[in-house]
Order: sequence, then structure tokens, then C-alpha cells
Amino acid sequence: MTRADKIPQEIRLQQERRVLTLVYVDGAQSLPAEYLRVYSPSAEVRGHGPGQDVLQTGKAEVSITDLEPVGQYALKITFSDGHDSGLYDWDYLYRLAHNQDALWQDYLDRLEKAGASRTPSAEDLKPKHTHSCGGGGCGGKAV
Repeated sequence: MTRADKIPQEIRLQQERRVLTLVYVDGAQSLPAEYLRVYSPSAEVRGHGPGQDVLQTGKAEVSITDLEPVGQYALKITFSDGHDSGLYDWDYLYRLAHNQDALWQDYLDRLEKAGASRTPSAEDLKPKHTHSCGGGGCGGKAV
């Protein structure tokens, strides 16, 4: 597998299904918005070091509201909950696409262990105000 093979030949956003489809030389992969959101590469989700991941809950209804190419190496994805930090580079998207079953099961297991839910609570549905990492927190913009 070459690095070029990890760059999607086509990117399709199916907003009504809340799915991003990436077409690679080895086939098409459909990634639900919720999956992409809970595995965001942002510091808000991944933390600033090993073991600092923040379990994302209540994201079952999230959708993708915008996609922006970033140079020739990544996508910036904006979600309906206001989250828009973290760049999904081609290698990371390829890993998400080709390990979806195992990563999704891991997420479900972590939710169960935490007694948490994919279903959004009333609090999850409220607009969030976040600050950039330089402002004392990790996030995007006021929503």
C-alpha cells in the first residue's frame, strides 16, 4: 500500500444519511458522522497526551454540516454540535475507514463501561461555547 493509495479518489457527503463515503483504490468506505465525531483527531477529544482521551457521549444524532479540504493532506469537518477542531489527514481517515468495525466496537464497549449513552441528553443538544487551545481550552468557536 503506497501513501497515494490512502488518498481518497472521491469524497461524497450524504447528509440525509449522515454518512461520508470515501472511495479508495481498494473500494468505497462509508463512515457515519457519529463515528467520525467520536474519533475526532482534535485535542478536545484525543487529549494532549497518551491516556487523556475524552469519551464522547450523546453523539448519535450528530451530522456533518461542512467539509473543507486543507491543502493536499486533510479534511476539516464541521459537525452539527459545533465541533470543528482537528484535521482528518488522509492517513487517519484511511485508518478509520479500514478499522471501522473494531474501533466502533471499542467505542461501544467504553460507553458501556462508563454507563454512558450514544443518545443525546438535553445538555448535549444545547449549543456549546468552546475556546481554542491557546485560550485555555480545546475547541473551535462559539456556536
